[in-house]
Amino acid sequence: MAKRYKWGILAPGRIAAKFANALKVLDNAELYAVGSRDTGRAKKFAEEHGFKKYYGSYEELAGDPEVDVIYIASPHSEHYSQTLLCLRNKKAVLCEKAFSLNSRETDEMIAEARRRDVFLMEALWPPFQPFYIKAHEIIKSGILGKIVNMHAWFLFIPPFYPADRKFNISLGGGSLLDIGIYPVIDALTFLGIPDEVKASAFFGETGSEESINAILKYNSGNLATIYSSFLTNNGIGCDLLCEKGNLTVSRGRDMNQRVILELHGKDKETFTFTPPALGYHWEAEEVMNCLDRQLKESPVVPLSFSAGLMKTLDRIRESAGIVFPGRD
Repeated sequence: MAKRYKWGILAPGRIAAKFANALKVLDNAELYAVGSRDTGRAKKFAEEHGFKKYYGSYEELAGDPEVDVIYIASPHSEHYSQTLLCLRNKKAVLCEKAFSLNSRETDEMIAEARRRDVFLMEALWPPFQPFYIKAHEIIKSGILGKIVNMHAWFLFIPPFYPADRKFNISLGGGSLLDIGIYPVIDALTFLGIPDEVKASAFFGETGSEESINAILKYNSGNLATIYSSFLTNNGIGCDLLCEKGNLTVSRGRDMNQRVILELHGKDKETFTFTPPALGYHWEAEEVMNCLDRQLKESPVVPLSFSAGLMKTLDRIRESAGIVFPGRD
């Protein structure tokens, strides 16, 4: 019989609620404990989602000997310290993106996981999704030839609250780490680490960037442009322009997924997917599969990918003049 893993949720909120609902579709996941700085908030979340225990501090959650895995759902600025707290308590960790605020912190998180011999994974949504897997199959088949250029974007208008993590620079605010990370993931997935990076940003009244554009150049001749913004509602997608046609990969805010294949001289072919539980359950499933196999990192989202992703985000921030005070 497969082991049943007791999950802890650190920092209950909207993304944590989505993840908790996803855990419910997995037979080997037990909704066990919730930790928050606010006991009342932890209690409410636990009752709403069916967790057995709740704590009024992160230290108590990390110190519970019954907890097997902790999902960290706090703002980007907190991931570094909270991941280290959990790893030092020998808890397997699934930490939301962005992994941290910079490469130095990410490298320390990875080093700590290896030093403690504990599982660590960044909660990257795309690699587990059917539309991403289908896009990989098409590209690897060779029917489109080589990728020549790509353009990826994530654009939506959130409510403006200066203290919100999306706009608060002290919390790692800005579109890049919140939504721009997805186009960067696309670039690294399909083209790899760029050789050159140039970026520019528009900064809002809180000092955080609200729109950013970056050009990623490869010595192979490939170019990628990525764009993210809180100033327009034009959606989420990625166009891969290839020698023999084009591939468009997109999803809606409701997570409905679509891949459009257009070979030169042929009719378009569309593939659609609607995953259960908004697709979050595959991240949790991967963690538990790795723990079953006694792996300390995921072969789907290896720590080397997270390290390369953060280094690329650092290069984009440096080029665009984005600084997180006290952390850079």
